[in-house]
Amino acid sequence: MKILLDTPVFLWAITDGPRLSAEQRQMFLDEGTELYLSVASIWEMLIKAGLGKLPLPGPATEYLGKQMEKNRIALLPIRIAHLSELQELPPLHRDPFDRMLIAQARAEKMRLLSADARMREYDVEVT
Repeated sequence: MKILLDTPVFLWAITDGPRLSAEQRQMFLDEGTELYLSVASIWEMLIKAGLGKLPLPGPATEYLGKQMEKNRIALLPIRIAHLSELQELPPLHRDPFDRMLIAQARAEKMRLLSADARMREYDVEVT
């Protein structure tokens, strides 16, 4: 199964955060699951880290890259197919990063691991 991680879920998973549900934790740890993190999520975290809203233990790109490698998470680039899907999304969610994740999950036929109830309003599988 292919899973796209929402930004907060990624952060909770790598820090063993209590907000990660038992089901999400199990999916994250299942070695049979292919985990992906969007370049949009990296971009979002870099912005938040630069603004002081996301404290990280070291340079952001270095820390995030090491966590991705350690946790067998592949980087999902933004492709033209994702942008085509994005332009077709109804304006149910205002966050541009979340909208991109929804578009990517739909275009790639991936399950989206997220705690954001707004994402469930779209035609995408969310856990």
